[in-house]
Amino acid sequence: MTMDTVILAIIIATLAAIVYCLRIVVLLERRIAKIDIKIEKITQVIAKEEFKIEAEEKKIQKFMKKR
Repeated sequence: MTMDTVILAIIIATLAAIVYCLRIVVLLERRIAKIDIKIEKITQVIAKEEFKIEAEEKKIQKFMKKR
């Protein structure tokens, strides 16, 4: 009977470890998703700045051609 108890305890411990690992994986996935959203926002800001810079460059080029 003690051998059955030990085997059952090992199985339960293994299942608990698997559940804990899955919990950690889910938490990490959420963190990565938040980081991904933040990177996307940063790239949008950079893209807007790039468009502003390109527009300013065009204005400068037009001004230089007129001279």
